[in-house]
Amino acid sequence: MLVRDAMSTMVLTIGPTHTLRQAARLMSARRIGAAVVHDPDTCGLGIITERDILIAVGSGQDPDTETASTHTTTDVVFAAPTWTLEEAAEAMTHGGFRHLIVLDGDGPVGIVSVRDIIRCWTPARRHPVELVG
Repeated sequence: MLVRDAMSTMVLTIGPTHTLRQAARLMSARRIGAAVVHDPDTCGLGIITERDILIAVGSGQDPDTETASTHTTTDVVFAAPTWTLEEAAEAMTHGGFRHLIVLDGDGPVGIVSVRDIIRCWTPARRHPVELVG
């Protein structure tokens, strides 16, 4: 199975001046765990995740004044839609992250997460699990 079969095509793109609260609201409304940060003046594309926001808020930073640019990962590994899920999982494991921006041509076409890969690798349950105890 390929990345294009598992990826979410809902790509939230925000700017570097979005506050962490704005980013969190947008991500929450779409029920996604990461956003692409587009900064044409510097590095181009980066990623901010729910974990980045959680770490910032947990360390006492103000989500209304802290901006995405301060918490964006810019050393990003990108996936191609034609990668296998095994290649994506290997890149995530090697890099220690849970999301890959999927690029096709000049821009992002999706994001694939560990959860997306697990959904593809785990057969749908046909019967409820019976708890013993």
